[in-house]
Amino acid sequence: MDLALFDFDGTITDGDGFLPFIHLAVSRARALAGTLWLSPLIAGHRAGWVSSSRMRERIAWVAFRGRPRAALAALGERYAADVLEGRVRREASQRIAWHQARGDRVLVVSASLDCYLAPWCRARGLELICSELEVREGVCTGRYRGGDCSGPEKARRVLERCEIGSYRQVFAYGDTSEDRELLALAQRRFFRWRELAPGSDISTSLRPSRDSLPRGGQREPPPRKTQ
Repeated sequence: MDLALFDFDGTITDGDGFLPFIHLAVSRARALAGTLWLSPLIAGHRAGWVSSSRMRERIAWVAFRGRPRAALAALGERYAADVLEGRVRREASQRIAWHQARGDRVLVVSASLDCYLAPWCRARGLELICSELEVREGVCTGRYRGGDCSGPEKARRVLERCEIGSYRQVFAYGDTSEDRELLALAQRRFFRWRELAPGSDISTSLRPSRDSLPRGGQREPPPRKTQ
């Protein structure tokens, strides 16, 4: 058996799923107030001074603090079925099916939220490691339980969940610098649906944005290697 590790936003789907869910889940008044309150961080993020990880955590605090968990779970179920399913890349769907047909263990490892990723993964029979909203007495605190699942935290959680050495081979799929440590766990590494040569780094592939990736897939499920 092999192990397959998939990033979600921009790898399985055609782009970000976090902010569209925020826009769906938050009232206009709360969104406007939150934008004003977060404006210094937003400016810092655009300038490269504030990390995406910190930005996500602050947005989640503004959006979900005091919200009933049950209401967010119901909204996440609808979002997974009505929105995310239509944004899945064909090559990702084919590749996941290829791994499952081989009997591989397949995990989605993402900084996105459990309230919509859990139902999506459950419908596809996939395991999930992701950012989780903290809940107390059925109400979201606005904080993450265990922090943002990105960068080194992705790799740490995989190693906590899986005995890497017990698999014949590890495959990993990502599309941004936040997936660097996840990809480093694997012998077969795919970045923006191109296989990286052994010993190479993702830095040379970071120039195009994730949204510049073509949609659609290949007839052959295994992605192509770079020359």
